[in-house]
Amino acid sequence: MLERWRDGDLRAGDQLCGRYFDEIYRFFEHKLPGEADDLTQQTFLGCVRARDQFRGQSSFRTYLYSIARNELYMRLRRIPKFQLVDLEVSSLDEMISSPSKRLGEQQELAQIRAALRRLPVEQQVLLEFRYWHDLDATALGEMFEASPGAIRVRLLRAREALREALGDAEAIGDDPMSRSLRNPDDSSGADS
Repeated sequence: MLERWRDGDLRAGDQLCGRYFDEIYRFFEHKLPGEADDLTQQTFLGCVRARDQFRGQSSFRTYLYSIARNELYMRLRRIPKFQLVDLEVSSLDEMISSPSKRLGEQQELAQIRAALRRLPVEQQVLLEFRYWHDLDATALGEMFEASPGAIRVRLLRAREALREALGDAEAIGDDPMSRSLRNPDDSSGADS
Protein backbone atom coordinates (compact mmCIF):
# COMPACT_ATOMS: atom_id res chain seq x y z
CA MET A 1 0.00 0.00 0.00
CA LEU A 2 2.89 2.37 0.81
CA GLU A 3 4.46 1.73 -2.58
CA ARG A 4 1.17 2.51 -4.33
CA TRP A 5 0.90 5.70 -2.29
CA ARG A 6 4.44 6.70 -3.24
CA ASP A 7 3.54 6.07 -6.88
CA GLY A 8 0.73 8.62 -6.62
CA ASP A 9 -2.26 6.50 -5.56
CA LEU A 10 -3.92 8.88 -3.07
CA ARG A 11 -6.56 6.31 -2.20
CA ALA A 12 -3.83 3.92 -0.98
CA GLY A 13 -2.48 6.74 1.21
CA ASP A 14 -5.93 7.39 2.65
CA GLN A 15 -6.39 3.70 3.42
CA LEU A 16 -2.97 3.39 5.01
CA CYS A 17 -3.47 6.42 7.25
CA GLY A 18 -7.04 5.41 8.04
CA ARG A 19 -5.80 2.07 9.31
CA TYR A 20 -3.81 3.77 12.10
CA PHE A 21 -5.90 6.88 12.78
CA ASP A 22 -7.69 5.56 15.90
CA GLU A 23 -4.46 4.31 17.50
CA ILE A 24 -2.64 7.61 16.97
CA TYR A 25 -5.62 9.63 18.20
CA ARG A 26 -5.92 7.47 21.32
CA PHE A 27 -2.20 7.97 22.06
CA PHE A 28 -2.64 11.77 22.06
CA GLU A 29 -6.01 11.71 23.80
CA HIS A 30 -4.39 10.34 26.96
CA LYS A 31 -1.52 12.82 26.83
CA LEU A 32 -3.07 16.16 25.84
CA PRO A 33 -6.82 15.58 25.51
CA GLY A 34 -7.69 19.04 24.22
CA GLU A 35 -5.08 18.83 21.50
CA ALA A 36 -5.56 15.25 20.29
CA ASP A 37 -7.27 16.32 17.05
CA ASP A 38 -4.53 18.74 16.08
CA LEU A 39 -1.67 16.44 17.08
CA THR A 40 -3.19 13.54 15.16
CA GLN A 41 -3.53 15.74 12.10
CA GLN A 42 0.06 16.98 12.47
CA THR A 43 1.28 13.38 12.72
CA PHE A 44 -0.40 12.38 9.48
CA LEU A 45 0.72 15.57 7.73
CA GLY A 46 4.26 14.76 8.84
CA CYS A 47 3.82 11.26 7.46
CA VAL A 48 2.61 12.64 4.12
CA ARG A 49 5.55 15.05 3.92
CA ALA A 50 8.09 12.35 4.77
CA ARG A 51 6.55 9.32 3.06
CA ASP A 52 9.41 9.10 0.56
CA GLN A 53 11.95 9.11 3.41
CA PHE A 54 10.61 5.90 4.94
CA ARG A 55 13.31 3.31 4.22
CA GLY A 56 11.44 0.25 5.42
CA GLN A 57 13.93 -0.55 8.19
CA SER A 58 11.00 -0.72 10.59
CA SER A 59 7.31 -1.34 10.16
CA PHE A 60 5.18 1.53 8.86
CA ARG A 61 3.32 1.47 12.18
CA THR A 62 6.56 1.98 14.13
CA TYR A 63 7.53 4.78 11.75
CA LEU A 64 4.16 6.46 12.28
CA TYR A 65 4.44 6.16 16.08
CA SER A 66 7.89 7.75 15.87
CA ILE A 67 6.36 10.74 14.11
CA ALA A 68 3.59 10.88 16.76
CA ARG A 69 6.15 10.78 19.56
CA ASN A 70 8.11 13.63 17.97
CA GLU A 71 4.93 15.69 17.53
CA LEU A 72 4.07 15.18 21.22
CA TYR A 73 7.55 16.24 22.34
CA MET A 74 7.52 19.32 20.09
CA ARG A 75 4.11 20.35 21.47
CA LEU A 76 5.18 19.86 25.08
CA ARG A 77 8.25 21.99 24.50
CA ARG A 78 6.03 24.80 23.17
CA ILE A 79 4.17 25.14 26.46
CA PRO A 80 5.56 28.58 27.41
CA LYS A 81 6.61 27.93 30.98
CA PHE A 82 8.21 24.62 29.99
CA GLN A 83 10.20 25.47 26.86
CA LEU A 84 13.32 24.00 28.43
CA VAL A 85 11.64 20.89 29.80
CA ASP A 86 13.62 17.66 30.11
CA LEU A 87 11.08 15.06 28.95
CA GLU A 88 13.04 12.23 30.53
CA VAL A 89 12.35 13.50 34.04
CA SER A 90 9.24 15.72 33.77
CA SER A 91 5.72 14.37 34.05
CA LEU A 92 2.62 15.68 32.28
CA ASP A 93 1.08 16.66 35.61
CA GLU A 94 4.07 18.95 36.16
CA MET A 95 3.68 20.51 32.72
CA ILE A 96 -0.08 20.92 32.36
CA SER A 97 -1.88 23.17 34.79
CA SER A 98 -5.45 22.37 33.72
CA PRO A 99 -7.14 19.29 35.19
CA SER A 100 -7.13 16.24 32.96
CA LYS A 101 -10.35 14.95 31.41
CA ARG A 102 -11.97 11.73 32.41
CA LEU A 103 -9.33 9.02 31.91
CA GLY A 104 -11.55 6.06 31.28
CA GLU A 105 -14.66 4.18 32.26
CA GLN A 106 -12.96 1.51 34.31
CA GLN A 107 -11.62 2.46 37.72
CA GLU A 108 -8.51 0.28 37.36
CA LEU A 109 -7.57 1.82 34.04
CA ALA A 110 -8.12 5.29 35.48
CA GLN A 111 -5.73 4.46 38.33
CA ILE A 112 -3.07 3.30 35.92
CA ARG A 113 -3.46 6.34 33.71
CA ALA A 114 -3.28 8.65 36.71
CA ALA A 115 -0.14 6.90 37.90
CA LEU A 116 1.34 7.06 34.40
CA ARG A 117 0.86 10.82 34.34
CA ARG A 118 3.12 11.11 37.38
CA LEU A 119 5.97 9.36 35.56
CA PRO A 120 8.47 11.08 33.29
CA VAL A 121 7.03 11.45 29.78
CA GLU A 122 9.68 9.17 28.29
CA GLN A 123 8.63 6.32 30.63
CA GLN A 124 4.93 6.95 29.95
CA VAL A 125 5.41 6.79 26.21
CA LEU A 126 7.57 3.67 26.44
CA LEU A 127 5.03 1.80 28.60
CA GLU A 128 2.06 2.86 26.48
CA PHE A 129 3.72 1.89 23.21
CA ARG A 130 4.70 -1.48 24.66
CA TYR A 131 1.51 -2.50 26.45
CA TRP A 132 -1.31 -0.57 24.80
CA HIS A 133 0.05 -0.44 21.27
CA ASP A 134 1.84 -3.84 21.34
CA LEU A 135 5.21 -2.67 20.07
CA ASP A 136 7.99 -5.13 20.89
CA ALA A 137 11.51 -4.32 22.12
CA THR A 138 12.89 -4.30 18.58
CA ALA A 139 10.32 -1.79 17.34
CA LEU A 140 10.75 0.33 20.46
CA GLY A 141 14.51 0.22 19.97
CA GLU A 142 14.06 1.63 16.48
CA MET A 143 11.83 4.40 17.80
CA PHE A 144 13.98 5.31 20.79
CA GLU A 145 17.27 4.70 18.96
CA ALA A 146 18.43 2.10 21.46
CA SER A 147 19.17 -1.61 21.43
CA PRO A 148 16.40 -4.06 22.36
CA GLY A 149 18.39 -4.92 25.49
CA ALA A 150 18.49 -1.27 26.54
CA ILE A 151 14.74 -1.04 25.90
CA ARG A 152 14.13 -4.05 28.16
CA VAL A 153 16.07 -2.32 30.95
CA ARG A 154 14.10 0.90 30.40
CA LEU A 155 10.85 -1.07 30.48
CA LEU A 156 11.88 -2.73 33.73
CA ARG A 157 12.64 0.64 35.31
CA ALA A 158 9.46 2.19 33.96
CA ARG A 159 7.32 -0.67 35.34
CA GLU A 160 9.01 -0.30 38.73
CA ALA A 161 8.33 3.44 38.71
CA LEU A 162 4.69 2.79 37.75
CA ARG A 163 4.33 0.26 40.57
CA GLU A 164 5.61 2.87 43.02
CA ALA A 165 3.25 5.49 41.60
CA LEU A 166 0.33 3.11 41.98
CA GLY A 167 1.25 2.25 45.54
CA ASP A 168 -1.04 -0.77 45.78
CA ALA A 169 -0.39 -3.15 42.88
CA GLU A 170 -3.27 -5.36 44.04
CA ALA A 171 -5.82 -2.72 43.04
CA ILE A 172 -4.92 -2.87 39.37
CA GLY A 173 -7.01 -4.39 36.60
CA ASP A 174 -6.49 -6.93 33.86
CA ASP A 175 -5.24 -4.96 30.84
CA PRO A 176 -1.76 -5.86 29.42
CA MET A 177 0.05 -3.25 31.49
CA SER A 178 -1.68 -4.38 34.69
CA ARG A 179 -0.72 -8.00 34.08
CA SER A 180 2.88 -6.93 33.63
CA LEU A 181 2.79 -5.06 36.92
CA ARG A 182 1.36 -8.05 38.79
CA ASN A 183 3.88 -10.47 37.27
CA PRO A 184 7.22 -8.64 37.17
CA ASP A 185 9.08 -11.88 36.45
CA ASP A 186 6.95 -12.54 33.38
CA SER A 187 9.53 -12.17 30.63
CA SER A 188 6.93 -11.89 27.87
CA GLY A 189 6.38 -8.21 28.53
CA ALA A 190 10.02 -7.19 28.51
CA ASP A 191 11.42 -9.56 25.91
CA SER A 192 8.92 -9.14 23.15
